[in-house]
Amino acid sequence: MKERVVVGLSGGVDSSVTAHLLIEQGYEVIAMFMRNWVDDSVIISDECPWVEDSNDALAVAEKLGIPFHVIDLSEQYKERIVDYMFREYEKGRTPNPDVLCNREVKFDIFLNAAMQLKADYVATGHYVQKETVEVNGETVHRLLAGADANKDQSYFLCQLNQKQLSKALFPIGHLQKSDVRKIAKEQGLITAEKKDSQGLCFIGKVRLPDFLQQQLKPKKGEIRELEASAENFEAYRQNGNATYSSKKDELIALTKPYSYQPTDGKVVGEHNGAHYYTIGQRKGLGVGGTPEPLFVIEKDIENNIIYTGQGENHPGLLRKGLFVANKDVHWVRPDLALQPGESAEYLGRIRYRQPLEQVTLHCEPEGVYFIFKDHQKGIAPGQFVAWYQGNELLGSGEIA
Repeated sequence: MKERVVVGLSGGVDSSVTAHLLIEQGYEVIAMFMRNWVDDSVIISDECPWVEDSNDALAVAEKLGIPFHVIDLSEQYKERIVDYMFREYEKGRTPNPDVLCNREVKFDIFLNAAMQLKADYVATGHYVQKETVEVNGETVHRLLAGADANKDQSYFLCQLNQKQLSKALFPIGHLQKSDVRKIAKEQGLITAEKKDSQGLCFIGKVRLPDFLQQQLKPKKGEIRELEASAENFEAYRQNGNATYSSKKDELIALTKPYSYQPTDGKVVGEHNGAHYYTIGQRKGLGVGGTPEPLFVIEKDIENNIIYTGQGENHPGLLRKGLFVANKDVHWVRPDLALQPGESAEYLGRIRYRQPLEQVTLHCEPEGVYFIFKDHQKGIAPGQFVAWYQGNELLGSGEIA
């Protein structure tokens, strides 16, 4: 009897080719389209025509001769992703809804719906690879980067666990994007030349502040600029050369965000709400006349102040380390988890598509301290750090 796979058919070329390849591999394939966001109270641009996507997905399913289902996840999506985004921005944090969407929606609600159809697996068009091996008599699923370095999406799946991976297939992970489009063309799939979707569907091309204003009210506040020479950045200038009474003190010092007072720097403009901005943001400040562009280096939600600095190498943007609290540390490979008192060197990234950088993880009872070889730009609380051994993603954590 054939194994049954439910494919998340999105109406894009990647999931279309995923379905085709699974049929070729001899699986019984069922297509399911996820309707994720349908609330008209949020501004949606024409960049997210979910009806068109649904029609394209249906056309692909008909072409491939497979059953097609639509599952409405808009309520759960709002609850687990959209409401989470509002809560995080309100607290002054920078959420990553794409990571959460995979953990909470695609590989939880969607996966459970697929199991109701008696599926053996779910499959998606992610550019990642999975390898199943035996380690000390136990079955272990390795999450590997996609073969196409420009399209690798392992970072977005950094919160998956072994149980979720055991049910997941990624049929295009070993291919280049150009190969995927070529296959789609050869098979006469309507999505062969379709543009890749950008960003979160329900935001589309709407500016983030416009989206957030649906629930977070505008509130005028100061934009303050700090010189690179300001006392706040003494830790940056020491570059880890300071003396510390213990290793723990050093870890705390290197991962601690810079501190600011409401009187620091000079007022250079006005904003409509600190919660609309993200650390590292350059556009949308509306302050001109500086020799170099201004970047957001910190935001104070309580006092509604945005601190900025000139140039992308301003010390306020650069830090050697970050901390992830114990409750937020997630090992995709629990068999390789560090124990308190242990440390190890890995490769890490703090955002999608960032080149991997050398990082040492120091595991302590309260959490994990990450010390990078080079200063990292725009570390933002609420984002995810992911760490790798070679091309295998071992774990991730939400930055404190």
